[in-house]
Amino acid sequence: MSDDPVALGRALRHWRDRTSPRDLGLPLGGVRRAPGLRREELAQLAGLSVDYVVRLERGRATSPSPQVLASLARALRLTGTERDHLYLLAGQAQPTTGQVSPHVPPSVQRLLDQLDGSPLSVHDAAWNLISFNPLWAALMGDPSPWRGKDRNVAWRHFTHQSTRVTHAPDQQDRFETALVSDLRSSAARYPKDKRLSELITGLRGASDRFDDLWDSHTVGFHTTDSKTVHHPDLGPVTVDCDTLTVPGSDLRIVVCSPPAGTATAGQFALLNAIGTQALS
Repeated sequence: MSDDPVALGRALRHWRDRTSPRDLGLPLGGVRRAPGLRREELAQLAGLSVDYVVRLERGRATSPSPQVLASLARALRLTGTERDHLYLLAGQAQPTTGQVSPHVPPSVQRLLDQLDGSPLSVHDAAWNLISFNPLWAALMGDPSPWRGKDRNVAWRHFTHQSTRVTHAPDQQDRFETALVSDLRSSAARYPKDKRLSELITGLRGASDRFDDLWDSHTVGFHTTDSKTVHHPDLGPVTVDCDTLTVPGSDLRIVVCSPPAGTATAGQFALLNAIGTQALS
């Protein structure tokens, strides 16, 4: 592995300059000295501070974590080869087929950009939250402060973390069974992934329900199901949720849509307007 902060900085500046704000749906207002993304825009897209992006580009930040690199690769729409080169320059092991990958291919990201009218979130094969759009944050609550296991859907659910979502008993059974079954399949595909193994061990110790489902080897599948989201300003919001998978990347994309004959479409429009800000 290489570790060349200066070369890493040059590569990041090159990729930032070639990335069109228009392609990312960003406003083009104001005078732009940079041909592509501003540093502030890259920082926002990657969930990093502007100061950290500056230090990376100037070769003053060493050994960025794999999580940071994954966020940068996603924000800059890097191809698989470019992503591997990014990890090499940063002195980190390149993602391998034996590890759960958080990489979102540019073609998939372009598809997700077209769904900005629906709340959606993107997860890896272990159900760690990778990204989300503003409407999802407005509906479900902003997950930006979440770190570590708190970004994992299974961990949050089975350890009873706070949530705006409620399920009917039969819906909850289907959701839990499908989630555990999915994790079991991922564990079989990624037996060398230490983080996934530790997650499952932790869940078995923290939740009797998870442990029982794991031992039962019950098989379930994610299907369209209805959920009620209790928004602090709008009250109950009924949504249909679909879990989509992307062949070849092992991503899980959760998309919420308004059920027919409900007021949810109008609530989505209002959420688009207010974002994560409280109504006053």
